Amino acid sequence: MTFPSHDLDTAPEGSKPLLENSQKAFGRLPGLHKVLAESPQAYEAYQLLHKLFTETDFDADELTVVWQAINVEHSCHYCVPAHTGIAKMMKVSDEITDALRNETPLPSAKLEALRTFTIQMVRERGNATDAQMEAFFAVGYSHRAVLDVILGIAQKTMSNYINHVAVTPVDEVFHPLKWQRGPTPLAV
Repeated sequence: MTFPSHDLDTAPEGSKPLLENSQKAFGRLPGLHKVLAESPQAYEAYQLLHKLFTETDFDADELTVVWQAINVEHSCHYCVPAHTGIAKMMKVSDEITDALRNETPLPSAKLEALRTFTIQMVRERGNATDAQMEAFFAVGYSHRAVLDVILGIAQKTMSNYINHVAVTPVDEVFHPLKWQRGPTPLAV
């Protein structure tokens, strides 16, 4: 079943301004945005969640860790390559990006703790144990960071699930960054 994918001519009226903003921001219409345009409310919600998550105290490396940990955990064929490209634009090191894509150790204990906590929150649907919370706090994260991870999970769950049901084609610009999950998911 083919999911609707809109442009400025076919989008519902409520999505047209959002598509125009995406066109201006990216110089093209990302595939996810074309799919989101079917529901102006979902599109606006996704953009708001993205904006708010990027305004947290997380730096570019940490934002990337949260995004990609979730994308990889959900095996999102679209978001992993897209966020690989975004990480490059954000000047995140290839060492971090490759470790996230390949589910291998990250270069710092703090980033590894952030990935581990994010994955635990996804897998346990937010039911973190006291030991998991203590491990997260032990590397310097706060209660605010817990809430900000949950914000990132909300954003990425939305895009990952949409890309799954729509089977969103990977944008041509990200074709060189295509990804497929290896045989063994990361144990946390």
